[in-house]
Amino acid sequence: MADWSPTAYLSYTDERSRPFGELVARVRREPASVVDLGCGPGHLTSVVRERWPAARFVGLDASPAMIDRARASDPDGRYELADVRDHAAGRGPAGDADLVISNATLQWVPGHLELLPALAATARQTFAFSVPGNHDAPSHRLLREVAAREPYAAVVGPVERRAVGDPADYLTALAAPGWEVDTWETTYTHVLDGDDPVLRWISATGAQPVLHALDAHDIAHGTDLRARFDADFGAALREAYPRRPYGTPLAFRRVFAVATRTTGQNDEASIA
Repeated sequence: MADWSPTAYLSYTDERSRPFGELVARVRREPASVVDLGCGPGHLTSVVRERWPAARFVGLDASPAMIDRARASDPDGRYELADVRDHAAGRGPAGDADLVISNATLQWVPGHLELLPALAATARQTFAFSVPGNHDAPSHRLLREVAAREPYAAVVGPVERRAVGDPADYLTALAAPGWEVDTWETTYTHVLDGDDPVLRWISATGAQPVLHALDAHDIAHGTDLRARFDADFGAALREAYPRRPYGTPLAFRRVFAVATRTTGQNDEASIA
């Protein structure tokens, strides 16, 4: 997939940031070091700093554009290009930390459920994450349906339904001797403004693989498939998410997990 657009992702910043704040609020320990897996453009670093101002922080992301934006916005911070799987395997640039936290990233990692114990092992105190749980919502069902039509299907192929677990799945994956695990879900109802707000929302996140494929085809062949897809997908979204006098409501389910060590903690903090 082509690189992410930090500018597009930062639209609806308040709505996208809220789950991270609620995740941070459920971390009971006081970390001296924090690793943020999938830090994006660094817009949530301030939430960590406000909660734990003395903690040493490293943000990791696999997107060069996101890391560049984070470094430019926060030149005193530390942001490194890294893959979640490398961090789980101990090959990442950050090393272990007291708190390993992640917001809306793990759903992009194939087989992330099986990876969770290894990720938790890199946390000396707490491993905490949230993932979108809305992949059967109308927005994502319609993405798959419209992309399955010609002429789009020949370009993008089958659109994967991302395998995100329910709270019970994450509890099962993380429950082990020496750990206390808290999992839950929340459905937010965001009220979005402007024209085609749900299209703009999903175009910055879940629809990225489809849109990148269409953009690449247009560049290579001089077609206008991206514009046609936006029109068809936008029309379907407007029907599924009608505008109200107060804005366009978007129900967005999130799944959360906080795993806290209860034995064998090492409180000495260091980030490599």
